[in-house]
Amino acid sequence: MIEVRAVAWDDPAGARLRVEQKTEISARYGVDDSEPGPPPTADDITVFLVAYDGDEPVGCGGLRQLDPAHGEVKRMYVVPSRRGTGVSTAVLRRLEDEARSRGWNRLVLETGTEQPDAMRFYEREGYAAIASFGYYRDSVHSRCYGRDL
Repeated sequence: MIEVRAVAWDDPAGARLRVEQKTEISARYGVDDSEPGPPPTADDITVFLVAYDGDEPVGCGGLRQLDPAHGEVKRMYVVPSRRGTGVSTAVLRRLEDEARSRGWNRLVLETGTEQPDAMRFYEREGYAAIASFGYYRDSVHSRCYGRDL
């Protein structure tokens, strides 16, 4: 059974998962840092979640507030051995619940051209392609999605 917990940004399990995500993204894009904007930090992440299977951290995701009614999904990641098992859906649903509890009515996110699996996942979960926004506006690799809550 997957348990999704809110943790501090500097939580060791969350930090390790973010390093694994960055390593995978770097390999997919062939660069050390493919993020067009400033990376998330403890100062701008509203909530960060880690999914556990027992004591094992298997996925994560966070929210960054964009304005009083909107947020951005950041650092969604599931360890490769647990993909396709419902971990990502559990994290995303909890992020959506967290957003609603803050009075937000829309979430947006950015993924990229070298992440077709992520694009399929978000589309399956009800997110629609939107125009690139913010720091992603001029990124040729960015693909942005949004969903009303």
